Amino acid sequence: MSDTLTSPVIVAPIAKERRVVTAIPGPLSVAMHERRKQVIPPGVGAALPVYIDRAHGSIMVDIDGNQFIDLAAGIGVNTIGSTNDAVVAAIAAQAANVIHTCFTVTPYEGYIRVAEILVERTPGTHAKRVMLSNSGAEAVENAVKIARKYTGKNGVGVLDHAYHGRTNLTMAMNFKNAPYGTGFGPLGASVFRAPSSYPYQDGLSGEEAAKRTISYWEKTVGTADLACIFVEPIQGEGGFMVPADGYLNKLQEWCTANNIVFIADEVQSGVARTGHYFASESFGLVPDMMTVAKGMGGGMPIAAVVGRADIMDATHVGGLGGTFGGNPVSCAASIAVFDEIEKDNLIGEAQRVEKVLKGGLIAMQAKRPVIGDVRGKGAMIAIELVHPGTKDPYAEAVTHVVNYAAQHGVLLLSAGTYGNVLRFLPSVKISDALIVDSLSVIDDALASL
Repeated sequence: MSDTLTSPVIVAPIAKERRVVTAIPGPLSVAMHERRKQVIPPGVGAALPVYIDRAHGSIMVDIDGNQFIDLAAGIGVNTIGSTNDAVVAAIAAQAANVIHTCFTVTPYEGYIRVAEILVERTPGTHAKRVMLSNSGAEAVENAVKIARKYTGKNGVGVLDHAYHGRTNLTMAMNFKNAPYGTGFGPLGASVFRAPSSYPYQDGLSGEEAAKRTISYWEKTVGTADLACIFVEPIQGEGGFMVPADGYLNKLQEWCTANNIVFIADEVQSGVARTGHYFASESFGLVPDMMTVAKGMGGGMPIAAVVGRADIMDATHVGGLGGTFGGNPVSCAASIAVFDEIEKDNLIGEAQRVEKVLKGGLIAMQAKRPVIGDVRGKGAMIAIELVHPGTKDPYAEAVTHVVNYAAQHGVLLLSAGTYGNVLRFLPSVKISDALIVDSLSVIDDALASL
């Protein structure tokens, strides 16, 4: 066998358009799915069983040659687009030097540089510390550990419609049990759930909703044993709920007054997705701690806990870490992501996406009464589908639209506790033309209900 490296394969550019050339899924994807069934358990689901061969920007190409406009971005991961050139180059360069050592054994600069960037970019000018991990759920678990160590308390407060992950503790923190926690118990203890702010359905002001939330926690756990509360500034899996003005601020004031760590879970909403570096900024929040993941790696697995120095420093030496957390290649990718955000003004690009996408959906709502609510910020937008004339969930309509869109070359995701929300998580670099084309497909799908 030759030791000579083979030359890289030259791949033809991907046209920036949707293109359907076979049935969806196509014959090669159908055959691949049969292979999958022989070795992959059904618990690892497949929202759309088309098998992707290549991707760039906002277009994915399956093994049958079909091209999809990607409005999911790997569930919010590919915020700056698939296979971003700068990220690919950073990955290749780092992989040629060091792929792995384990930062807690023999450290390296990349981990430190990612931490420096997060300290600079997260809300607040106070002293901060950062630990890196592999996934959003792992970051959430570590944040709970740190908050418990700092406060000496056990309770974890969470909200209705929340989603925090698939590990044992985070399953307990989720609002919706199925399918994430069904049959997987017993789950983590000392988790206390309270109603959240859901303006479209509850009609409460931020102050009214906060008063209700705080009352639940004071009665069910009490401030003396509540270590922390977790909030998603914009809820993700729960349906992209944007809380009423002032709601989160009131919760933070209550936390500060009662030695409760206020933690913002920005796994899905962070890193330039909402027209700010972090969604917390749009509400005037400076969280005590934050969890970050998804978009910060450009497709590579990396996550972080960022917190006030006094809270993060409360943990004993050796209490935090992990074999792969802050892997050198993932760190290189993350540094490239933040460089791209600055170089290409991707905060502004997210605001552009909101204007075009949300504006188009609001116009569509005027003629499609099945759209009950249009909400979200930046490139994190959703529509809630209801039976016309009511606010009753219309999950069947969401299923229809997702399936119709797939057949016509648009990848969409559903969301919401009741399965009646369509969520849009495109790259912030998606073109106006692709947004408009996607909206035309969605409008046709709604017309065909």
